[in-house]
Amino acid sequence: MVPLSVLDLAPIVEGGNAAQALRNSRDLARHAEQWGYRRFWLAEHHGMPGIASAATSVAIGYVAEATSTIRVGAGGIMLPNHSPLVIAEQFGTLASLYPDRIDLGLGRAPGTDPVTARALRRNLSSSPEEFPNDVLELMAYFRGPAPGETVRAVPGAGLSVPIWILGSSLFGAHVAAVLGLPFAFASHFAPAQMTSALELYRTRFQPSEQLDEPYVMLGFNVFAADTDQEAELLSTSVQQAFVNLRRGRPTPLPPPRQGYGVELQPAERAVLESVLSCSAVGSPATVRRRMAEFIAQTGADELMIAAQIYDHQARLRSFRIAAEQAAATE
Repeated sequence: MVPLSVLDLAPIVEGGNAAQALRNSRDLARHAEQWGYRRFWLAEHHGMPGIASAATSVAIGYVAEATSTIRVGAGGIMLPNHSPLVIAEQFGTLASLYPDRIDLGLGRAPGTDPVTARALRRNLSSSPEEFPNDVLELMAYFRGPAPGETVRAVPGAGLSVPIWILGSSLFGAHVAAVLGLPFAFASHFAPAQMTSALELYRTRFQPSEQLDEPYVMLGFNVFAADTDQEAELLSTSVQQAFVNLRRGRPTPLPPPRQGYGVELQPAERAVLESVLSCSAVGSPATVRRRMAEFIAQTGADELMIAAQIYDHQARLRSFRIAAEQAAATE
């Protein structure tokens, strides 16, 4: 089994709040470190009632302070929302405080709706099409100023902060390949172009100072419990969240709901089957088999496990089962 990592959205559950969500994220990271997970990444989203990790670099620092060995990072920073220099300074600060433990995953989506994106940036003059140039500018800040350049990232210059490219399409795969960077694909919620993106990335990859060979990490949902039936029930929380978002009414993460699928329109069931197709839902044996099948199908070098589960103890249990089943196949 390949290494496992955690993708956390710091879920705000129905009846909960952001403070509790972030405390739960920190608690999950402590457990994930004990269970052998390689990384713990938090994602940048804005204006979402069910996600508490909008100030991603702040949340990363909160988690890193409570752990000691697990790598902590962004999965990812939505670079069009920020100046590359600001991100270099933020992650240079994190890398100074937590040496050799900080990862920086970069995406080109806004992580929100157009109105909120405008409020974030004050205007939309920065284009996602400028993403490759912004990545290059950011990488240059970590190397330090060239002779004659006066702009310096302090902290940041001269620090080793591994950069990843995130994507859900061929665009991100192409950027990662050309720049010779590791590639993380969002197959946990947008798997449609996964196969094509992986082929493009692997065939066009150009070695770089950071990476000699292609390296792929794939998002993968795990809803694990003692029985298949219990796991199926746990998964209805994220199903409700996806449907609510598609209906234009995002909400905090709802509690599980028996029989939720039968309430949906056929088109909504089809959407869920598509967006959540890269998932393992079931007992420990079911999860082990499904993870192994997915790795064999994709050739993933690493899996980033996502689990939007309402009850925190059930979420911990799910991540522990995934880690134990990965270890059992070694």
